[in-house]
Amino acid sequence: MIYTTIHSPIGPLLLSGDGDGLQGLSMQGGPRPVAIRRDWQRDDEAFPAVRAQLREYFCGRRHAFELSLALAGNPFELTVWRALQEIPYATTRSYGELARRIGHPSAARAVGLANGRNPIALIVPCHRVIGADGSLTGFGGGLERKRFLLDLEAGILPLLSSPELIPGGSSTSPSRQARAAPARAA
Repeated sequence: MIYTTIHSPIGPLLLSGDGDGLQGLSMQGGPRPVAIRRDWQRDDEAFPAVRAQLREYFCGRRHAFELSLALAGNPFELTVWRALQEIPYATTRSYGELARRIGHPSAARAVGLANGRNPIALIVPCHRVIGADGSLTGFGGGLERKRFLLDLEAGILPLLSSPELIPGGSSTSPSRQARAAPARAA
């Protein structure tokens, strides 16, 4: 497994994969960081397409990702993760609505569990799933990051002209970076 850590407006992101596709994208500054295993090899030149598309996303120029993903999960999880990828940019769905869309109307809780096990956050947009009452609910990167991503997609936040996505990570919080972001020219 190869990996790299990059800066982003929501803090450090850990990218990992085996060369055939991205297998993981996790928010390292959040409540549930992924541990880097000893047998993983760091390659700060890895995943150039992922970096480019994330940069475009954070600048507001990309609304859908076109990347090779290597998702590994049970059949139900894979179904949920495919359904997540069908949620349009700047749109949210409830867990119950997602359960109905995949043909399991009584499985909202199971959808939530599968959503929580999504190994490729952001690109498989689990942040677009909310509670039935419209409230923000569980998110592996923390609710502050979820709010940031939803606000970014809704056009509420000023867009970055060229966010730095480089090796090394960042400890800046999403809300602090949102205030520091330059306004996008019209």
